[in-house]
Amino acid sequence: MAKFITAEEAAALIKDEDLVGAATMHFAGWPEQVAVALQERYEKTGSPKNITMMHSSACGDYRNGGTERLIADGLVKRLVCAHTGPAAGMVKKLADNAIEGYFLPQGVITHLWRAIAGRKPGVITKVGLGTFVDPRLEGGKVTEKAKEDLVELVELRGEEWLLYKSVPVNVAFIRATTADEKGNLTMEYESNLMESLPLAMAAKNSGGIVIAQVYNVAQANTLKPKDVRVPGALVDYVVVADKPEYHLQTMDTFYIPALSGELRAPMDSMQPIELDEKKIIARRATMELKKDSLVNLGVGIPAFVSSVANEEGVGDTMTLTAESGIFGGVPASGPAFGSAYNAEATIEMQAMFDFYDGGGIDTTFLGLAQADAAGNTNVSKFGPRAVGCGGFINITQNAKEVVFCGQFVVGAKYKVEDGLLKIVQEGKVKKFVKTLDQITFSGNYAKSIHQPVLYVTERAVFKLDGEAGLTLIEIAPGMDLEKDIIGQMEFRPNISKDLKEMDSAIFQQQWGGLEAILESK
Repeated sequence: MAKFITAEEAAALIKDEDLVGAATMHFAGWPEQVAVALQERYEKTGSPKNITMMHSSACGDYRNGGTERLIADGLVKRLVCAHTGPAAGMVKKLADNAIEGYFLPQGVITHLWRAIAGRKPGVITKVGLGTFVDPRLEGGKVTEKAKEDLVELVELRGEEWLLYKSVPVNVAFIRATTADEKGNLTMEYESNLMESLPLAMAAKNSGGIVIAQVYNVAQANTLKPKDVRVPGALVDYVVVADKPEYHLQTMDTFYIPALSGELRAPMDSMQPIELDEKKIIARRATMELKKDSLVNLGVGIPAFVSSVANEEGVGDTMTLTAESGIFGGVPASGPAFGSAYNAEATIEMQAMFDFYDGGGIDTTFLGLAQADAAGNTNVSKFGPRAVGCGGFINITQNAKEVVFCGQFVVGAKYKVEDGLLKIVQEGKVKKFVKTLDQITFSGNYAKSIHQPVLYVTERAVFKLDGEAGLTLIEIAPGMDLEKDIIGQMEFRPNISKDLKEMDSAIFQQQWGGLEAILESK
């Protein structure tokens, strides 16, 4: 039976050199009150020292929460995660080579908890081949202090695979809404289910402990068995949060019932978004949709794909998903990214990555930060600033079609007039570069599996074309090929013999052509 203790008592259980695993999505799933107590303990006593912090998704709020609580010198020796962007202090520690830093794909980490729980040697997968996590490149290491090889290239049945090695979990940090007196956990107010169950199993079967933070306590044997997400037999200690700000549903909200599925909120009719370069990119990207498809949308410009589809009256032609385990609904953005209003279904994160890794997504629309002549892209590291890959590698390597969406250069300003795109001010930072800071998506791997890949910008559209690599296939009306396209790239791309002008209709205030495009497929 789980023991109910204070956050301070929970923090005192963590020992020097412990590996602490967490199941998070920004603030969802994160036991903030326990983290505050750990921060305060270290400031007062200097213990525990040199822990390893391991988590799948991002963990922070772009302020002082999440793993930002753990940035004091000497507290964390090693960070293993998929993304750490919301924790600026951790980003700086990586840039300063102050800790051992490793980035592994988000889905792989969720699956590692299961492998550890089952005492398997690790996760064997093709996810990461040809990217920076491939040991022939960087092996996921993002600081010079990172010396251990966590990823191994193996051959199985004549094919190359990556083995991500299992490691024992000493402490599991998980969070739920309610615990009964025996420690059984339910998650009725949580926006995501995370991968709390396999993480708890990984810690228990490693001889470690499970610390769960909750907000409510129920009488024993009053919770419905099918509502229990983590059995009390797997929970050692329960901390009851005494402040709402230490148990936020998302980065900045305590509880929105439409995000947890407790009710369906009326959604205001969506207003058309302003016609600018971002909307043009989204319109061109939506032309790749197919009816009745399962879609994954990234943050930023890719999120406009949903807005354009709804504006065009075909929003119901696709089912949106999120790697956190969301099917359907309206994806939340900003501080609530990874959640959805009025979701149709919410499953555990590791299960969603089973589906993603198996090729379940028809089309993914993701951001475009850097691309090179081979079609490789980078979204994980820029100069010394390393933020991580998140689920990007899992998703891009296994979706049936990949559509990268992003502005052609950073900082350019435009006006859309008379069906033409006009540059008001040229940008300063080129995105199509000779050498990437890091390879997060491998063009060569995509070619080897014959995966269709498109790169959509406001000025031009490229595709990944066999041995030719990145190939220019469309140019926006009003753009000069040499000056506005080639002149703003660090390399000369292959140019299609059938180079076309982008559909001029998407540069008009009113479009209305998407439904016909979908019907023609």
